[in-house]
Amino acid sequence: MTEKKGRQTVLLYNRPKIIASAGVVGKKEGEGPLGKEFDRVFTDGRMNESSWEKAESALQKAAIDTALQKAKLEPEDADMLFAGDLLGQSIGTTFGVRSLGIPFAGLYGACSTMALSLGLAGIFVNCGAANRAVAATSSHFCSAERQFRLPLEYGGQRPPQAQWTATAAGAAIIEGDGHGPAIESMTFGRIRDYGVTDANNMGAAMAPAAADTISALLNETGQTATDFDLFVTGDLGAIGSKLLVDLLKEEHKIDLGSKHKDCGTMIYSIDEQDVNSGGSGCGCSASVICTHFMKKLLSGEINRMVFIGTGALMSTVSSQQGESIPTVAHAVVLRGV
Repeated sequence: MTEKKGRQTVLLYNRPKIIASAGVVGKKEGEGPLGKEFDRVFTDGRMNESSWEKAESALQKAAIDTALQKAKLEPEDADMLFAGDLLGQSIGTTFGVRSLGIPFAGLYGACSTMALSLGLAGIFVNCGAANRAVAATSSHFCSAERQFRLPLEYGGQRPPQAQWTATAAGAAIIEGDGHGPAIESMTFGRIRDYGVTDANNMGAAMAPAAADTISALLNETGQTATDFDLFVTGDLGAIGSKLLVDLLKEEHKIDLGSKHKDCGTMIYSIDEQDVNSGGSGCGCSASVICTHFMKKLLSGEINRMVFIGTGALMSTVSSQQGESIPTVAHAVVLRGV
């Protein structure tokens, strides 16, 4: 049974299970604090491919293949694939998954894509539209830099508020039965725009969307922050994380206390790896959620958590035209086994 609560939240009473998940990363991410938790660390950023974009496609396929292998499944065992990335026309995804033959729904939510794909996969399985679904996304530092910023060779200085696009991918397999963390609900975010125009300060742009979605989840379900062990964002970075906590207190009267963590501040050693405000990119939260947090949900260390994927919905054209940055955040409630 599926029930709509308020305007934004969908409750999944059948609680579809995440039966397997995988996170794969590049060399820099493998050298970070979570390096030993990822399923694979690729030391070659090109992954033996002829371009950064092809490398990202290979990265996302590696995450999906690994998750399927963990579940002892073949691509033909999946009824739906929900996936996307940061690149134009989602070529990181489409070129990566074209050989799998799984019915495909391409998504774009910028860095919120993993939460969006998890939630939609859960809804499809919960209502019987699919018996088994795959949720995945990816990002690559070099493919993102080529699309959104100056050429790497230029050597432009990165401001302190900038974030480092993670070379990473994550994938999860969702089905109605089986063993694994459950998806309890999905809260779809509204587009929020506070007028931020600095493309290097995405944390500040996305924090209001995260605050709005967290508030909607709690208000529409009648819960409070004390009902959850953690609120995990991806990816606000150090600056955006502080803004989120302040916004929730001042505008929504919600105090997360010590319950907030951000994948962008976890994947790197910020002071040692020269990543400024932390990590970003679709693959950042995807890889951290699909490894580090899935393990904690499986072990019982975490009982209930909210994963809030945050995305800056800008493009190269909109930034060049001086547009502000519209943002969105989607929240998925996960329950441990």
